[in-house]
Amino acid sequence: MKKQIKCLRCGCQKLYSVRREKVRCSSCGYEWKPGKLPLHLTRKEWFNILHWFLRGLPVVAIAQETRVHRQRILRALTYVRNSFQKGTLDIFSGTVEVDETYIGGQWKNKRHNTKAGGSKRGRGTSKTPVFGILCRGGKVWAQVVPDVEAKTLLSLISRRVELGSTVCSDTWKSYTGVAANGYVHRMVKHNAGEYSDGKGNNINGLEGFWGYLKRRLSAKGGIRKERLPLYLAEYVWKYNHRNDSIDLQKKLILKQLERCHV
Repeated sequence: MKKQIKCLRCGCQKLYSVRREKVRCSSCGYEWKPGKLPLHLTRKEWFNILHWFLRGLPVVAIAQETRVHRQRILRALTYVRNSFQKGTLDIFSGTVEVDETYIGGQWKNKRHNTKAGGSKRGRGTSKTPVFGILCRGGKVWAQVVPDVEAKTLLSLISRRVELGSTVCSDTWKSYTGVAANGYVHRMVKHNAGEYSDGKGNNINGLEGFWGYLKRRLSAKGGIRKERLPLYLAEYVWKYNHRNDSIDLQKKLILKQLERCHV
């Protein structure tokens, strides 16, 4: 048994072969067929679903185009988004940008008790905080975070950015310890109307991704808060592969589903 194959439920690598080409996990006892696609959909059906998914069609339209039941489409796309969450996490190096943003519905649509406990936007809002890192000329990574305090953000930077890299940020107090952690820290003063110092120190690339993310989420017409990490993983993946052809994107997703679907 190849070492890279892991249990789809618990991640254990101790597996053994059983009947009908299946393998069983020695830890939790889960059985499955390695390399098989989920939901008993054929490869052709998966290709058709992914084709329209990558083109941005809603679930109802995908069901009409593929003649696959709407509920199966919903389950299939949940598998896809879960696979995006479990994808390989790169360690960034060179010059990177870090920033945080807040995701939530429009203020006019908020409940009265929510409005009473938070502000419309910015730090102190009742919206969900999201932290992101962008590598210049490379990929972006983003994650829902419990808060935007120094302990949380500096820990994520240490895990995702190689020591010695140049980190560009705004002047939010939580980034004060970046230089002390072994990085070259460059700041832009947004509160003074500065968005670039003319020497390449800015976070405009990450700000562009935030705009892309919020436009896509807005087009969804609202999603439940607990599902935000799934949609965040989807748009991070799509942004990182925006220059790939649709056919290549479909092949990459299918390969990922075969490896880590749950």
